[in-house]
Amino acid sequence: MPKRVESPSSINTFKQCARKYYYQYLLKLPTLPNIHQIRGNIAHETLEQFYEADVSSFTSENYMGKCRERIQSLLLQSWKKFQPKLRGLPLPPDQERFYFEETMLMLMNWTTHFLQDIQKVMQEKNLPVQEAFKLLTPIREQEFKSEAYSVRGFVDAIRQVGEEVHIIDYKTNNSFEFKDSIKLQLAIYSLLYLEKNGKAPNKVGIFFLRHKLKLWPVDENLLQLARREIELIHAHTSLTEDVKDYPKTVTPLCKWSSGQCDFYEVCRPHEKEIPSTNNLNSNT
Repeated sequence: MPKRVESPSSINTFKQCARKYYYQYLLKLPTLPNIHQIRGNIAHETLEQFYEADVSSFTSENYMGKCRERIQSLLLQSWKKFQPKLRGLPLPPDQERFYFEETMLMLMNWTTHFLQDIQKVMQEKNLPVQEAFKLLTPIREQEFKSEAYSVRGFVDAIRQVGEEVHIIDYKTNNSFEFKDSIKLQLAIYSLLYLEKNGKAPNKVGIFFLRHKLKLWPVDENLLQLARREIELIHAHTSLTEDVKDYPKTVTPLCKWSSGQCDFYEVCRPHEKEIPSTNNLNSNT
């Protein structure tokens, strides 16, 4: 079987639960939209469009207010745009209002950090606000696709910081920590950037919108992590598409107090599965 084109998300899904990967990426069963996914899309769209501002009227006296006004206006527009999807959720009006206000607080927090960066650049480089804004504007939503690794991914932002290149992803997570899944995602971005540009980024990181930017240095260990996990998933998925070779990983992520995995009903993870003799060993 030929190699599938994987992504950081599909690889992390495979590591979390091979059966979930099977349902989502091999059978292509539909997934259910949820508020966290939709809210994440809204936040990403808002931040992407923020940098397209006409800053010609910005001055050292008004740029802070104008940036805050812009982020609020963009969030309102994006939230309205996503209303059809939001209405498709079993979400009471007060809950939607809660998530909207929470998202606004996250984006205002991001704006505060952005304004601090502008002020620092203006002072250190003696630049007007327009040039400082331009200097801080990253490359956005950059697609990387590798035929050699058969992997693709979209990077939220690539920033030039002095002589360094920083790859940044935005997260609306509650926690402020580099989980293994996040580290792998950033490792894959680093590897794809290296292949395309002949040089690895200096740092990769997550801007946790509830908190702040957290950066991780790119070294050979991080790149090797990406290579190893990419190789492992291709070695498995190019060998078999038999459901029994994609075992269930039963954890609290299967079903919790307020929800369940998209594939809970078809998977029935808590029921005992009949062993199969048609496994990876028999395919080799």
